[in-house]
Amino acid sequence: MIDPDAELVRNAGAGDARAAEALVRRHLPRMVGLARRMLNDGAEAEDVAQEVFLRVWREAPRWKPGAAKFETWMHRVALNLCYDRLRRKREKSDPDAGLYVADNKPMASDLWLARQRETKVHAALADLPERQRAALVLVHFQELSNIAAAEMLEISVEALESLLARGRRALKAALADVAADLIGDADGVSRM
Repeated sequence: MIDPDAELVRNAGAGDARAAEALVRRHLPRMVGLARRMLNDGAEAEDVAQEVFLRVWREAPRWKPGAAKFETWMHRVALNLCYDRLRRKREKSDPDAGLYVADNKPMASDLWLARQRETKVHAALADLPERQRAALVLVHFQELSNIAAAEMLEISVEALESLLARGRRALKAALADVAADLIGDADGVSRM
């Protein structure tokens, strides 16, 4: 297995700031994207990405290539950090739960429609069980192969495909009432 990050990790572990910067440039958008989709919160996603890279700097000097690709390890760390945050959210009560403060800033109608669509999809994604959400995010948003996603989730490819199928069915059901609106938007005709 050839790890495209092996040399950068080795050099970053030896204190090469340029190699460390290259690792951040290469992986930061994917780490933030993964965490944002898992947590549905941009600020928390940035915190998770920062924690992933702190762990990268700590582990880089000790990294031994061959067992897994470095990117796989980074995705696993990000997923575990997301699971931890989701668990903590469930365990503590939120005094602002149910309180929604509308953003009164004027927006162009097309931006508003796009945001509404994004919100509906993110809400439906956030309602999925963690494992189904992780499978969908890794395969559809992170564009990883089923094999790579299964490795990151530490499950078989068959188990991943089962999670994907259940997640897709749940998303389809959750978005059924807005599917016509979403399709209408794609055609340039709003049905909202």
